[in-house]
Amino acid sequence: MSAQLPRVMLDLAAAVSPQVFRLLRQRIIRGELEPGTRISEAEIAASYEVSRQPVREAFIKLAEEGLVEVRPQRGTFVRRIVVSEVMDARFVREAIEADIVKLLAAKPDPALGRALGRFITAQEKCAAKQDHLGFIELDERFHKMLAEAAGKSHAWAVVESVKSQMDRVRHLSTQRFPMAKLVAQHGVVVSAIMQGDPVQAEAAIRHHLRAILTDLPEVVAEKPAFFDAPQGGSQKRGAPQGK
Repeated sequence: MSAQLPRVMLDLAAAVSPQVFRLLRQRIIRGELEPGTRISEAEIAASYEVSRQPVREAFIKLAEEGLVEVRPQRGTFVRRIVVSEVMDARFVREAIEADIVKLLAAKPDPALGRALGRFITAQEKCAAKQDHLGFIELDERFHKMLAEAAGKSHAWAVVESVKSQMDRVRHLSTQRFPMAKLVAQHGVVVSAIMQGDPVQAEAAIRHHLRAILTDLPEVVAEKPAFFDAPQGGSQKRGAPQGK
């Protein structure tokens, strides 16, 4: 199965490789390019009307994030979600965000509370419309705002660098489970921060980020073709070669 790419015009005045990387990464994370889909360097370059070099660079970054794998003499394919990597990403994310909300709760900022409240209201509207793509985009911005408000932008960049597999699960789970539950959890986190309660803020964010532990087995059972063996399997990452 080969990827069918939509027509997207790149900004040729800017670096091309990061744009191709972001487009392909987004489509993999959203599940639009399913595991096992072959992605061709030559076909993508032709589709985006660019040379193969920036596409090759994008493939290398995708491989580094564990989103694609190279099968010698066969090509580059979208990789299955590895459960152990999802768990590792969740562990890292929880450790970082637990400290972030404690910092925020130590010095509550009313302006931050109002901004976070607006995100929650917007998420409620997405949940009501079953707009899971809009919901996840707002969720990403919500958590990023927490990190930036605590002065921990670099820490959030670390989270972003490891959570691609986790994000793939999030897209699958928000299509299956009630989004209202996650909105309510955000509300509890914000409430604890604004009440100046670091202990409750930490407990709330840990509870929120551990929801995936409950949801993941059901997602795996429903979409087994998207996942490697539950114990993590034996697939290895590799830097792609031109095809």
